[in-house]
Amino acid sequence: MKRVTNDLSHIGRLSILASSIRQVKPKIEQMKKVMVIVAGGSGSRMNSEVPKQFIELNGLPILMHTLNRFRDYDSNIELILVLPKDQTEYWKELCNTHQFTIDCKLATGGNTRFESVKNGLAMIEDDCLVGVHDGVRPFVSNETLDSCFFVAQLHGAAIPVTDSIESIRMLTEEGSKSVDRQRYKMVQTPQVFRFIKLRDCYNQPYENSFTDDASVYEKAGYKIYLAQGNRENIKITTPMDLLIGEALLSKK
Repeated sequence: MKRVTNDLSHIGRLSILASSIRQVKPKIEQMKKVMVIVAGGSGSRMNSEVPKQFIELNGLPILMHTLNRFRDYDSNIELILVLPKDQTEYWKELCNTHQFTIDCKLATGGNTRFESVKNGLAMIEDDCLVGVHDGVRPFVSNETLDSCFFVAQLHGAAIPVTDSIESIRMLTEEGSKSVDRQRYKMVQTPQVFRFIKLRDCYNQPYENSFTDDASVYEKAGYKIYLAQGNRENIKITTPMDLLIGEALLSKK
């Protein structure tokens, strides 16, 4: 969840922006798109010995659904998959079993998400728009992707967000207190940036406060811009998320 501390006037325009991008997009020369997909989960919250990205959803590993989503969105997008070293052979076996042939480069994950993303970025040679995405988010919409790439091309950085539909309380020394949920947004991926800027941001020392790419980018002194996300773009990390994922797939 990200607190919105700057001018709030742009928030109401997110949905308008998302609906108009497909009309505006042809007028702007599009930069090359690259997507770094980070998949390093253990499956512990799933109570599964199988890493969560490899758990099957309607007969196909979640990670394959995610890769299919990006290939369906743009057949020219370059895909870089970051996996722990001890999972790469298993991934290749799964690809053979499911006859999965989507082309993607493989990068080796590190001990932290920060290191994994940095290793993925190291495989990119030329400037582009690069997104970083959670491997267990297979339901990102075309509209969200359009918004992120469009805003990032204009401003250098874009993260997809949605409204908080729950009341929010902040912990205090005395207990807790209510806060205005309109000043907070729920953050998703992919988070999209100009590659040359994000690469430089990942050269700074790691900090425990780096929970996502936006926090790394912001720490380097750059401004984050918001794009409209979609509520279906869930991160599948629990058994309940699997049930929701099955329901979403059944609607297609």
